[in-house]
This record gives sequence, structure tokens and C-alpha cells, in this order.
Amino acid sequence: MIAGSATATVAGVTAGPAHAAVPASPGVTYTNTLAAQRADPHIFKHTDGFYYFTATVPAYDRIVLRRATTIQGLASAAETTIWTKHTSGEMGAHIWAPEIHFIDGKWYVYFAAGATNDIWKIRPYVLECAAANPITGTWTEKGRIALPLDTFSLDATTFVVNGTRYLSWAQNDPAVGSGTNLYLARMSSPWAITGTTVRISTPTASWETIGHRVNEGPAVIQRNGKVFMTFSASATDANYCMGLLTASASADLLKASSWAKTAGPVFTSNAATGQYGPGHNQFTVSEDGRSDILVYHDRGYKDISGDPLNDPNRRTRVQKIYWKADGTPDFGIPVADGLTPIRLSSYNAPDRFIRHWEYRARIEANVAPLADSQFRTVTGLAGSGTVSLESANFPGYYLRHKNYEVWVEKNDGTAQFRSDASFTARAGLADSAGVSYESYNAPGRYIRHYNHLLHVQALSTATDRADATFYLQ
Repeated sequence: MIAGSATATVAGVTAGPAHAAVPASPGVTYTNTLAAQRADPHIFKHTDGFYYFTATVPAYDRIVLRRATTIQGLASAAETTIWTKHTSGEMGAHIWAPEIHFIDGKWYVYFAAGATNDIWKIRPYVLECAAANPITGTWTEKGRIALPLDTFSLDATTFVVNGTRYLSWAQNDPAVGSGTNLYLARMSSPWAITGTTVRISTPTASWETIGHRVNEGPAVIQRNGKVFMTFSASATDANYCMGLLTASASADLLKASSWAKTAGPVFTSNAATGQYGPGHNQFTVSEDGRSDILVYHDRGYKDISGDPLNDPNRRTRVQKIYWKADGTPDFGIPVADGLTPIRLSSYNAPDRFIRHWEYRARIEANVAPLADSQFRTVTGLAGSGTVSLESANFPGYYLRHKNYEVWVEKNDGTAQFRSDASFTARAGLADSAGVSYESYNAPGRYIRHYNHLLHVQALSTATDRADATFYLQ
């Protein structure tokens, strides 16, 4: 994350230069779904100004690649097949979970594959490309990653901590039992491991063992001296979810005791937003480099007919990650389809965010659950160039004023509600890098906080204007 100034754009209002109080990670939004029928997504932002995107295709028969200068641009970017499964032998079936990495001046794709004569003989493999553009360049096979156990293994990912490159992957060990565990080893080259291999996670909790015993899809993000490894658990239906391992960057990562697992999942299905089985994630960063972005797949429905692996409709999605005061990631909920939400922090109480609590709108620090403080900025229900702020975890509920108090309530379809829930977004009254919201049907009155509760009031003092100014995060 990069501290510094920013320029905020709100509903067509472009603010001036940001002041020191502006958040280091200003709001970013994307529109989901990013890519239909693309599971196990991986988005890599390269120094050439492009994002590179690859994912599992439903036919499990090839590796595809897209690139664009923006994350959203990947949705419409041309897709190129860079490699196709073998017609016989190894790498001939179940081409799964490709990841693209740039290591020591070359491109590498890590993926899992079965064999034509045994489609469940899944093992990890590596491709290499020396060209500047991996879409048009030639890819060569570096072969299988040799692991200590020759068993079902997949989802290899690579990362560097304090100058040491590691490989993490999921694998079955018959001595441990059914299902897959997470493993870690140092790398001697981009296609080989060396030294000790350690098992850092085994599925034992109830949320890791629904349908199958699963720990898979490791992905790493680092911040403030900590290494965070997400992973996916349980069967690949609506029970699929994400867990989290945490280690100190200064610890011996090749000791299982260095890793602590969350007691419960950190990202799960959400019926309210219509998102089911979120998982197999990776991480990228926003275009300005100031926000961490979660990349994952899920489905838009709960019930699946037959084997989930035969259902083609896992799709690629993205949303911003937030960070708690204790330095740990907060993934929130898989947000509804369409525009992703933002948070609104107070100009003069910068650790406090607009949130709803028992439907009353207020500002508060350390909001839990996160989604209580997330709102989608949509076209105003009253139209006329206005905006409305829709609750992320209660879709169809909006910030509205009644008796000049601000509440989060369900749209009842009346003209009164539409007017009460519509605002004109102005450049921030206390800082033009922020935003202030003027009531549509009570002109001259703005959303402001008073005693931590939100009201719609006329403003006359500098304090009033400060109370009515917010930053997008």
C-alpha cells in the first residue's frame, strides 16, 4: 500500500489535490462479474502497465491468457490460448488452476494436470516464456514439479519472503488421510523445490471438511511484517469457503508452528448478495497501486445438479480488501453482482466510518462486520443527477432521511422514499478531495454526523462542514 495524496472522483465530481488527511487507500470500484465461466482466477499486475489474467476453463483442456491496462478491461479483453493439453500421457486431462508469474526476467505458468490414461493423476507442472509479451511469445514446458510424495497434488503458487522464494501447494498424503493438505518448500529454480518440505495446514475443522476434506488453493499477501496465506476449504459447491493462515515474516516459515490458522472461515457464501462457494482466490492491486484487490470465483446460485466439477458457471470476481486496526485483512462478504461498494470515512474523525447499526446510520471505528460500513453508489432513486447509497449486506436497503435522521431502510417503492434516499454528491465542503451529500428533497441540508449519529442538517460553521465531509475508501 502506498501512502500519499490522491484525487477522488464521485458521481462525476472530480476533486482537487488531496490533503494530508486523505486515506492512503482511496476508494476503487469494479463491476462484477469480471469473466463468466472462468474459475480459479489469477490476475498479475506487471511493470509493463498490463494486468495479465488466466483461469480454469470449463473444458479443462487448455490455458488461456488475457491482458488489459485496467482490471475492468480484462472483462472485454481478447483471450488467447497459449497452451493446449497433450493428446496422450501426462498433461492430457484436467488442466486446472493456472497462475502466471514473472520471475527473473521470464514468465512462468503453474498449473495442475492429469493424464489421458488416468485423469485423476493430478500433478503440478510449469511452462516458461522468455518473451516480453507472454500472449504472443512462445511457451516451453519445464515439466512436472518433483515433489517428495507422488500423489494427488495441485494448486501450486509461488511467493518471496525476505529474498527467499517458496512454493506452496495442496496434496494428498495417505498417511494423513483422505483429502488435501497445504505444503511449503523453498525453491531452487522456478520449476523445482529443494530442502525440507513442511505440511502447514490439514483440514480438521467442520468448515474445512464439508463434502470433502479440503485445504487447497493457497495464495499469499504480505503486509506489516506478516505473511497471510488464504486457502480454500470443503467441497467446491456452496460450502466452498476461504480460511487464513498467518505467520511472521521473520519466522521460520518451514516450521508448521510458525503458522496460525483462523478458528473459522474468513470468506463464505452469502444468500443476501446471491453469492455461493467463494474461493480459490488470488491477490492483485488497484490501478493506482493503493488498494489490495481480492480475486476469486463463485457461483450466482446455491443448488447444483450433479458433480460441482461438471458445473461450468464458476465466474471470476474482484473486490477491495480492507485492513483492520490490528493489521489483519478483512475480506468482508462476497458482494452483490454489479458495481462494488465503497466505505465512507469521516473527515474529522478519520478512524470512523459510516455504518448501520440496527438500521440507524452512524459513524464508528473498527466496524464489524465490515459490510455494515460498505455502500454501493448507484444512480439516485429520484434521478435528476442524484446518487443513492445502497447497503452492501442488505441489497435493496438505502441510506434515507426521515425526520432529518439518517437510517438504512428497504426501498418501499414510494416517491417519498425515492426522494428521501437521493442525494447530490458535492466536492467535500471541508476538503474538496472528499465528498459531501446534499439532500435531494431538502436542499441546503447535508448528511453530517453529530454525537456519532447521522443527520441531514443545514450547515453554518466550519465544524458543521467538517462533520459533513467524508472520504471514499
